Amino acid sequence: MPAASRLKDILGHVPATAELAWALRGGDAPIDGFKLEELRAQLPGWVGAVQNSPLKAQAGRKALVFATLHYWINHASLLSLALRGTGHDVTLAYLPYATWKADVPRFDLRRRDAYARSVFAPMQAVVPVESFLNTPTTPLPASLDAAVEQVSIMDVQYTQQVEEVDKNSQLFQLRLHSNRAAAAAALAWLQREQPDVVILPNGLILEFGAVLHAARHLNIPVVSYEFGEQRGRIWLAHNASVMLQETDSLWAARRNAPFTDAQRAEAQELFATRQAAGLFRHFYRKWQDAPTEGAAQVRAKLGLDARPVVLLAANVIGDSLTLGRSTFSGDMSTWLRRTLAYFAQRPDVQLVIRVHPGERNLDGPSVADLVRQEMPALPENIRLVAAGDPVNTYDLVAAAKLGLVYTTTVGLEMAMSGLPVIVVGRTHYRGKGFTQDPASWEDYFAMLDASLADLPAVQLAPAAVDQAWHYAYRFFYDYPQPFPWHLLHFAKDIDAVPLSQVFTPEGQSQYARTFDHLMGEPFDWDTNQSG
Repeated sequence: MPAASRLKDILGHVPATAELAWALRGGDAPIDGFKLEELRAQLPGWVGAVQNSPLKAQAGRKALVFATLHYWINHASLLSLALRGTGHDVTLAYLPYATWKADVPRFDLRRRDAYARSVFAPMQAVVPVESFLNTPTTPLPASLDAAVEQVSIMDVQYTQQVEEVDKNSQLFQLRLHSNRAAAAAALAWLQREQPDVVILPNGLILEFGAVLHAARHLNIPVVSYEFGEQRGRIWLAHNASVMLQETDSLWAARRNAPFTDAQRAEAQELFATRQAAGLFRHFYRKWQDAPTEGAAQVRAKLGLDARPVVLLAANVIGDSLTLGRSTFSGDMSTWLRRTLAYFAQRPDVQLVIRVHPGERNLDGPSVADLVRQEMPALPENIRLVAAGDPVNTYDLVAAAKLGLVYTTTVGLEMAMSGLPVIVVGRTHYRGKGFTQDPASWEDYFAMLDASLADLPAVQLAPAAVDQAWHYAYRFFYDYPQPFPWHLLHFAKDIDAVPLSQVFTPEGQSQYARTFDHLMGEPFDWDTNQSG
């Protein structure tokens, strides 16, 4: 260890040294990339809005809002103030991390903490702010420690886009240390303060997952939240990570509800826009870059012959919508390898593997790499469509007779197209009545054998296709809740919907139910209809 690092390591445990060093720099400067200057600029106005809120004296509940990483801290600060302005007793807790990938000396963390406390000073007038960096900790019980270790494994999977994790690696040890510290700090605070609910982003990975497990260990309700592709909407989950996208209760309440012509037309318009590589209304991103060309054209482009086509649509390895979703396969990579081996012995059909287009924006290993490692020379009946290839996925769906997926939403859209689809991972649309859902390897290969033996017989019946369309409408329009400030459009959204607007009758009519759900009020899908 260099001399400077050794000195920082020593000084990091000496009281007041880091704080004094930060004060001597001027007392308000960001530290090592940890910047909260946008928050500093906004806080006085937000605090004033809370102080002037006509709703702040309402009887509310006691909540802890937790965040780390500067962008989530910015967002959680506004969320905490919004909840306080509607009468709730809210504490914001944070950890002063700028990234989850790099080890930071405690001396520097304490300097960041001093900087953060200076930023939060105006907020303390209405919402207490607690640093989990210096909170007295308590030892982790064995069951909680095991859960935190699993979170740390997923952290490595997410960061490196891998599924096999070396527990001796520097990254795993860093994540385990950080997550244990976060869980211990949360456990001590929660035992002392006993809030009614804990609110945090994501809930699956990083310190977010560690704090979620600490709260659940104490049987304290947790609400996790995230943001999808729609502006003005938020995903919510109670007592679980929102990344699991649990829709069972929604579908149980609404699968027998009328699916109107207007609702069907809206779903069809969304689906058509996705197919055509366009932007749909308040959705902020495209799902395809390549325009549709048609099934015949894509067959010719890939050199496919008259044999039946099976389309395998892969997820991004290590994506947070893939992690923790295995049923029987252990992970997606194992499923891919065994499926490749199966189709290498089935020259009577053609397998097309569509790598997720989202891989183009990532640095980790690709599904294409996995396929090439497993089979350097692909059999003549297997095609690989890479992430950047100019092929529209929906043309592949149109050309196929059977679909195979792990958790990707393309599996839902396959069913909407009438294509039979075998779902291997624990995705939100599994078990909803229009997919084949194997529970074991034996089930999976039996379903493959039976489907390929008589493909016309397994094409979806009109009633099942209708169910898929109905479910898609509920997932895209009912599952996300109205919310004013999207994480990725935060600066624009806080200008468009100032905090004070949330406290008006108009703001409450639009958002009050969502804030109630954030405070742990159960969803009543029978009455909470989409807007």
